[in-house]
Amino acid sequence: MANATSETIWLRNLLTFLGVSISSAKLYCDNQAAIHISNNPILYERTKHIKVDCHFVRERIVSGEVTPHYTRTTEQLADIFTKALG
Repeated sequence: MANATSETIWLRNLLTFLGVSISSAKLYCDNQAAIHISNNPILYERTKHIKVDCHFVRERIVSGEVTPHYTRTTEQLADIFTKALG
């Protein structure tokens, strides 16, 4: 989610520079745990190693730049580029 958020912010800034304004970008994720961790302000002992990424994504969610949405794995369009097809 952190990489996708970073790319989304970069594209949003580029479009703003070109004169196109976008209020909020939707970030689709098939991992409910990642969405919960990014929305939850409390970090637990098990998530200590992803602390920087969580804070980065959470700041963008709170500011309204990115809105996370859950999508099922079978409906995830990006998977056709990253996983082998049956």
